[in-house]
Amino acid sequence: MIRVEGEVCSRLEESLRLEWLETNGVGGFASGTVAGANTRRYHGLLTAATKPPVGRLVLLAKVEETLVVGGQLFELGVNEYPGAVHPRGHLRLREFRLDPWPCWVWEAGGVRLEKRVFAVRGENTTVVEYGCEGAGEVEVELRPLIAFRDYHALTHENGALDGRWESGDGWVRLAPYSGMPGLYLAHNATAVEISGHWYRDFEYARERERGLDFREDLFQPLVLRYRLREGETAVCVASTERREAGRAAEIREQERKRRARVKEQAPAREPVVEELTAAADQFLVKRGEGWTVIAGYPWFSDWGRDTMIALPGLTLATGRFEAARGILLAFAESMDQGMLPNRFPDAGEKPEYNTVDATLWFVEAVRAYVAHTGDAAFVREHLWKKLVEMVEWHLRGTRYGIRMDADGLLACGEAGVQLTWMDAKIGDWVVTPRAGKPVEIQALWHNALCVVRDLSRQFGEGERALFLGQLAARARSSFGELFWNESEGGLYDVVNGAERDASVRPNQIFAVSLHHALLEGERARRVVELVQRELWTPKGLRTLARGDARYRARYSGGVWERDSAYHQGTVWPWLMGPFVTASMKVNGSSAEARETARGWVRAFSQAMREECLGQVSEVADGDAPQAWGGCVAQAWSVAELLRCWVEDLREDCGGETS
Repeated sequence: MIRVEGEVCSRLEESLRLEWLETNGVGGFASGTVAGANTRRYHGLLTAATKPPVGRLVLLAKVEETLVVGGQLFELGVNEYPGAVHPRGHLRLREFRLDPWPCWVWEAGGVRLEKRVFAVRGENTTVVEYGCEGAGEVEVELRPLIAFRDYHALTHENGALDGRWESGDGWVRLAPYSGMPGLYLAHNATAVEISGHWYRDFEYARERERGLDFREDLFQPLVLRYRLREGETAVCVASTERREAGRAAEIREQERKRRARVKEQAPAREPVVEELTAAADQFLVKRGEGWTVIAGYPWFSDWGRDTMIALPGLTLATGRFEAARGILLAFAESMDQGMLPNRFPDAGEKPEYNTVDATLWFVEAVRAYVAHTGDAAFVREHLWKKLVEMVEWHLRGTRYGIRMDADGLLACGEAGVQLTWMDAKIGDWVVTPRAGKPVEIQALWHNALCVVRDLSRQFGEGERALFLGQLAARARSSFGELFWNESEGGLYDVVNGAERDASVRPNQIFAVSLHHALLEGERARRVVELVQRELWTPKGLRTLARGDARYRARYSGGVWERDSAYHQGTVWPWLMGPFVTASMKVNGSSAEARETARGWVRAFSQAMREECLGQVSEVADGDAPQAWGGCVAQAWSVAELLRCWVEDLREDCGGETS
């Protein structure tokens, strides 16, 4: 349980910075702040995935709550308006906790009112409940505020909205715009009253900080009034389908048991590992009959690169092998010209194939699947043809100049296209273009050749295995000649013809961390030492050394400022995973080295209490105090911490699972 004390809750600046997240397993979610105010366009009680896991619409933005005790009204909400905060319910907030879902406790008029919010697995439904202690009878008034818009957009007062609603026994249905799904509010209220008001000029502080539009109007169609005695529960169920308020307690208990089972799957009885296992569950969602991974909340969908990097930690480390198979199958089916898609767009357009590394990470995910499960038969039956096609396409050349060069290394890149994970682009400016032969791409290519070679042997294809082994050996030899930078004691970041990019970046760590490593011995040790000296922070690795003239210490400001800093010093927590793996390889898994690395991972337990409670963010500032930034919950941030604990740090492991 994560708990925020009342003293923190009442300090508005702090409680607005602390966020919560509930996900429903089909791409939809609910999110907000501890204080109660929405500070992002993405905050809301029901963001529905209308084309799971995408097509997300913010239907129910929030609910305004009023507690009535002996005729006295206590407004419990919080909103930011131009120059004002109203109401100021945070001053009555005595605690917030994740137990296991968001819970608020207010005190007013001698009454303690507790609110619970949880998303229902497998459907676009959010349950909101209220219970009280300390009074004979009180009244609770709920005023739903609806948005009905794309989750990337904002809405404003307009004449097109139809404020009427239909109702039945214990439910209300709103359908303010044609062509959009309706919103059901199932309830056990004693009265439903017509309202029909616009609330104008909500201000969203985090959007303002990001240099984006930050004001919105929301519509209040009705009021739900409840009479509540101690031990009774007021219920409001927001859903795209008609639901019954009377089943809320049953659904809550089912969801509590499901979450307990998830936590029981934690690969170690270590608090941070249990917390990371619970966090991992929020990223695994259904796409059709299969599975996929939401790259990050609140604004990412499923991305090929992120999914493949995250798969081992989210599914294999936690024993969720069925989900792993589903993800591998779904992405294998989408492979085209030997490439995995970079992402599936929100609006359902064709997938985008603009990444050089997603496919190579797919091969590593397949290797990890076999290592953890021993299920090579699944790979032979369902994935083998795709793996062979991948190698063949990369040998002869596929999109964006991706091809094996005569030296056995993988070249890639065209003007104006960003193909590696350092993919920031502002207009026509690719911030870190990295065309040629990026260092981590060579590590991934060599690893992929070795993985397919080993599977070829296992599947009785000796001729193919021999050929791939020769290619891997050629790549390894060429890499050693071209990439070693003796003056830095590390690796060049990119080799492009005669050009050598000596930028000290974390990409070189993969030459040590991947299963089939390109570097071993003294050179591997020196790379780890260089990365630790120049790039390591408690929250992950910097993307550029501080001594570089291009280094950006802060990830903040508008779109241009943030994107230009994205990979120019900004820290990425997911890189802690490969760094731990590489560090353990070169330090011989000594007890002291292992305990030091465990301390690095354990420190993220505190990180999971600093922004989105129970989650790990996408990025952080390069310099102290390292404020968090980007998505508040990032799949590979969580996954890589889990993976490295299982493969490198657990008591019963002597290195990676094999």
